[in-house]
Amino acid sequence: MKRCILFLLGFILLLAFAIESRAADVKFSGDFYATGMYLDETTFRKDATGYPATAFYFQRLRVRTEFIVTPALKLITRFDAMERIWGGARSAPSITADSLSAATRAENENIAFDWAYVHYASKLGLWRIGYMDDGAWGTVFADSSQPAGVIAWSYTTGPWYFILKTVKLKDSSRSVASPTTTATDVDADKYAAAFKYSWKGGSAGVLGGIGRDASKRPAPDNYLTFTYSLTPYAIAQLGPVKLQAEVSYAWGKLRDYDNGTADIKLTNLAAFLDAVADFGMFYTGGTFAYISGDNPATANKSEGGRISGGMDWNPCLLLWNYDRNYRAGTLYGHGGSVGPPDTRPQNASSMSNAWFGQLRGGIRPVSDLDIMASVSYAQADKKPWATAGDPTSVYQKKDYGVEVDLIATYRITNNLSYMLGGAYLFTGGYFKGMDATAKVSDNYLLINKLTLTF
Repeated sequence: MKRCILFLLGFILLLAFAIESRAADVKFSGDFYATGMYLDETTFRKDATGYPATAFYFQRLRVRTEFIVTPALKLITRFDAMERIWGGARSAPSITADSLSAATRAENENIAFDWAYVHYASKLGLWRIGYMDDGAWGTVFADSSQPAGVIAWSYTTGPWYFILKTVKLKDSSRSVASPTTTATDVDADKYAAAFKYSWKGGSAGVLGGIGRDASKRPAPDNYLTFTYSLTPYAIAQLGPVKLQAEVSYAWGKLRDYDNGTADIKLTNLAAFLDAVADFGMFYTGGTFAYISGDNPATANKSEGGRISGGMDWNPCLLLWNYDRNYRAGTLYGHGGSVGPPDTRPQNASSMSNAWFGQLRGGIRPVSDLDIMASVSYAQADKKPWATAGDPTSVYQKKDYGVEVDLIATYRITNNLSYMLGGAYLFTGGYFKGMDATAKVSDNYLLINKLTLTF
């Protein structure tokens, strides 16, 4: 498979460079934002010490560049710069890529390139080869647009769109950067195929994926992960109502052991439904989302942890908000309030193990001002055990809490907007962990954000 992919890459690059090259035109686009945030509590544990309120400003510049060699051939790049807290401590150097980036956190605080890929529109379809965003499909639910090495081919004919791609998630081959590697075939790869049909006011499609992660094959882990997934979606505009729906199902072997240990199977289900009725000055709508949680009583099966709500989907300002979590950190409850098997805190940047419902409505008193209010409730699908294999350590409650958000956005010019928002979370009993007598604290957040697009 690797030889075929390398041959294909070489063939496509040969075709690309065979095209007559001339001085390239260059196009720039991007955005800049500066944000101020105040978070009243940095933990959900009532009367906890060492967790003061926090307030700071942060910013980011993102620039996309297209080097247009011919109308059919482009080199597309994107970088982020100065993604940091004003006057804040700089992050320590690291070799681990940051969330939603191809670079490290420290590199993003200066300048870091996330994209660099060839975009070639041939008569046989569109080819994209290089580092680009992967992880987004259909609706925004369950999307995490993270750059990765991709070879993608797509073809559009009339209302139909088809795509095939392979994604390199992790490479552990022996190299100058990894001189101590002593094993082979320990990479992580993804293969995907999808199609969609579009019509005036909507689209629908299905994405199928195969994931193979051999990075844990060497001792002491001794297991391979091999999973499949299907993700159908539909988006439709029916008069003033916009409907969005998506279902994602993953199955396979979460841990396929080489040393005789019992394998762990995977079955993970997620669903999303969103409806918004827009009547001009007023609009109203709601969201339902579900992600199955792991049943801790089934040691040989994992019913959750593979699919999450994604870091692109931010349904609230405080709960499951990527910017809040990335800048202020995870807000833990008692006992860590962490749900196995992926140890993802339920108040972190992406939702898992949850039932979620939201009602919202808005008003536009003038064309440039949008004021929206929402009420959200969430609870766990399964109550985890604080200690694996010990049912006496089960969490006492399922409810994550109720969050009320109010957001106003004013468009100053066509390219400049200002947002002011506030959120209050009535913290639920989930964050008591396994201690029924523990006390949790409510929390609130204030945020304002200036955004320039160009």
